[in-house]
Amino acid sequence: MAIAEQVSGRSTCLRRHTGAVLVKDKRILATGYNGVPAGLAHCEQAGCLREQRNIASGSHHELCRGIHAEQNAVIQAAKHGIAIDGASVYSTHQPCVLCAKILLNAGVKEIVFRDAYPDPLSEELLAEAGVVPRRLAGSEQP
Repeated sequence: MAIAEQVSGRSTCLRRHTGAVLVKDKRILATGYNGVPAGLAHCEQAGCLREQRNIASGSHHELCRGIHAEQNAVIQAAKHGIAIDGASVYSTHQPCVLCAKILLNAGVKEIVFRDAYPDPLSEELLAEAGVVPRRLAGSEQP
């Protein structure tokens, strides 16, 4: 989790810094942090689209310039040809529903997080798939 926290420091999001690390057999496979796609102006320069449009946290994930940390970790693994089937993800935040679906389809079998994120649908889908996220003891309350 300390590595996920370190990776989150690379985030260019103005609202929340999130980091994720994909691990298998005690080896780091890929990391990701939340930020805009390559080649686009960072939110630090362009401003926060969600803030400009008064979009509440936890809703309308598609109305954002950025990509979530878990998504970026999966993308980095794919880009570099790294198989993540059966991996665990350590994330500074509980995955949203979009990240949960991506992690499930990528074959991630364990999700460990530090801070809660209010997304009941994410929890329902993960539970249905038999992947119950585990919150680290001593983590912040939602």
